[in-house]
Amino acid sequence: MPDTPSHFHEAPDALTLAQDLARFVASRLQEGLSQRGQALLVVSGGSTPIPFFQALAQAALDWPRVSITLADERWVPPDHADSNERLVRAHLLQGWVSQARFVPFKSADALAAQGVPKLEAALQALPWPADVVVLGMGADAHTASLFPGSAQLAEALDDGRTARCLAISAPPLPNVSVDRVSLSKRALQDTRHTVVHITGSAKRLLLEQARRPGPDDRMPIRLAWGRANIPCHVFYSN
Repeated sequence: MPDTPSHFHEAPDALTLAQDLARFVASRLQEGLSQRGQALLVVSGGSTPIPFFQALAQAALDWPRVSITLADERWVPPDHADSNERLVRAHLLQGWVSQARFVPFKSADALAAQGVPKLEAALQALPWPADVVVLGMGADAHTASLFPGSAQLAEALDDGRTARCLAISAPPLPNVSVDRVSLSKRALQDTRHTVVHITGSAKRLLLEQARRPGPDDRMPIRLAWGRANIPCHVFYSN
């Protein structure tokens, strides 16, 4: 595992954690705006980031110069309960944050694979590297939609891959079993700061296991530490 700077931020509860993370992300975005005139944020879905989204939505930034996109998306309509786009629109893209440039993943194409070319073009147009990539982690140590045992995992983790996104077959239960589109390892690591946002003692133990040397395909969350000199910040509460 590369010599990656790692920082652990612990809070007494999930709400305090969300506020701490929002301040951290807002500060990194402001650095991007001040130094480069624009900023890029990549966020993940699920229930854990909702209070973080709500806290970040209060940040006084020049949001029209901020781009926001997703780490992954389930191939469901944008108003579906399992849609990450719906989650971001409902909890983050509110008030002045609605002025940010948001790049969703889901298109009108029937199949995830059919939507990939258009999404790839949209992603390529964003101001990489991202200022912050915020990752979650599942109970199987997946992150984004990179699942252990997935037929597309080797392709997604390929360091020589140039494409930023790819279609992913529906994962097994208890994950939501629908096809998806995910950023590749290359895109997830194309950032100035990586954040892993988790809650609960079980996930902390799993993350500590992932910090030990081992193959990324067994625990894809390991890619969070996969680039030398790119700091990884773990934000955790019980």
